Amino acid sequence: MTVERAAAPPAYREMPVYEALKRALDVVLCLTALIPAGPAMLLIAALVKLDSPGPALFLQERIGRRGVVFRMMKFRTMWHGAHASGAGGRVKVDAPVERADPAITRFGRLLRASSLDELPQILNILKGDMSCVGPRPTIPQQAEAYSARERMRLAVAPGLTGLAQVRGRNILSWPERIEIDLEYVERRSLPMDLGIILRTPLAMLRVAGIYNR
Repeated sequence: MTVERAAAPPAYREMPVYEALKRALDVVLCLTALIPAGPAMLLIAALVKLDSPGPALFLQERIGRRGVVFRMMKFRTMWHGAHASGAGGRVKVDAPVERADPAITRFGRLLRASSLDELPQILNILKGDMSCVGPRPTIPQQAEAYSARERMRLAVAPGLTGLAQVRGRNILSWPERIEIDLEYVERRSLPMDLGIILRTPLAMLRVAGIYNR
């Protein structure tokens, strides 16, 4: 299943050597991260289930590289069935959530504030759905509304973190985030990727930038 594809704007450059090296870096980083993260993920999964009934993981369709749809994994932070009933629903991806949103569980609020709900995406990266660094994956409805220029955002694999995340996360407006993502696509390199990875922990600590994703 894919959304309608469009040719990338002329600014996009094919970089096969970079892509191969980046994929190798993704695998090495994720396998290394699983040593401490694996037990933590098992503990979080158990706490999610203890906090509220339902599965520990929440799977949502997102758009990957070249418009391919994949199922992004997150720890469930809402009451089971809340999305199906429309609770917590939104048009824009990564839009802020109200602090008093009753659809969010007690433990889910803590997971979102710490971004630990994103940990299962390590598995998405190992599967090749995502990369450590890239534009955050968007939902199909939003990708279908992209202009031809905005679709360049889909020319690279979506990331667990990205240039927009270290420059402000969700305090940025949607047009600002799109422009920063397009800047990343045009300027991407291994030094830039490593810099973004190193800056991500500090960005996560900026409370003003933490919202529901």
